[in-house]
Formats: sequence, structure tokens, C-alpha cells
Amino acid sequence: MSSDNTGQKQAGRFQKGVSGNPAVRPRGARNSATLAAETLLCGEAEALTRKAIEMALSGDTVALRLCIERICPVRRDRPVSFELPAVTCARDAADIGAAVLAAVSNGDINLSEAAEIGKLIDSYVKAYQTAELEDQLKPVDQLTTDELMRIVRNGSKPRLITNDSD
Repeated sequence: MSSDNTGQKQAGRFQKGVSGNPAVRPRGARNSATLAAETLLCGEAEALTRKAIEMALSGDTVALRLCIERICPVRRDRPVSFELPAVTCARDAADIGAAVLAAVSNGDINLSEAAEIGKLIDSYVKAYQTAELEDQLKPVDQLTTDELMRIVRNGSKPRLITNDSD
């Protein structure tokens, strides 16, 4: 059978994004074996835990590791504490970046923690700039069509509309 022949037969058989099994398992559905094991273990949790502790105390290293991992799980993140300048505008990002670099060089935080803090700083700066841009665009929204056309033709600056009665 040639590859040309196969391609013609399979063309259009499967559509992208469409499941071949419309009665697919619903998202979040759990395996029946997992559910059965949980049902069996449900009433025995205390006895099994006691047995694991007894085995650990008698020198079973696997049971000991299991118990220790449950008592003191691996820490994923740790609180980071170091001096940061006040954050009042997007321009403060440079001062904050300098403080983060100083904390890394002093050994107060590691590089991965500094990278995460950098992401937070970047996120803050973007949010601040977006809010600042929105504030700058509000007066433009108040201009009439004639004023906007004059600005486009002449390149002149818009006159700001105020609520003061002059």
C-alpha cells in the first residue's frame, strides 16, 4: 500500500479538536481503582499510621522516611525578608531592583527568589503604567469630534476640559 493511498483514506477521518469518543470521561472524574483503595483505607488510617510509626521506631528506614516526610514536608517556598524602598510609582522599580541585587549579593536571598521578586516588580510596573495611561486618556474621551479632528489635522495639543465654569 503506498503512502499516497493511505493519506487519501485518512484525510478527513479525524477532525482537529473533536474527540473520537464523545462519551469521554468527564474532567475531574477519578479512577475507579483509586476510589476503591480510598474506600478500603478510609477506616484504617489511624491503625496504618500507628503501624508505620512502630516500624519507623523499630528501625525500618523506609517507614522512618515516610513518617518524617509527613511530619516535616519539603518546604517549597520560604518567607523572604529584606529591606525594600517604598513603592509609590513605576520609577521606584529601579530602586527596588537595586535592593534585590543587594540582597542577593549579601546572601539574604538566592537567585531564584530574586527572579520571583523581579516578576512581582515587573507586574506592579505594568499595572501602574496601565493605570497611569488610563488617567491620561480620560481628558481625550471628553473632547468633541471637531476638536479631535483639529488635533489630527494640525498636530496641536488638546485643550483640557475642566468642570470649572470660566
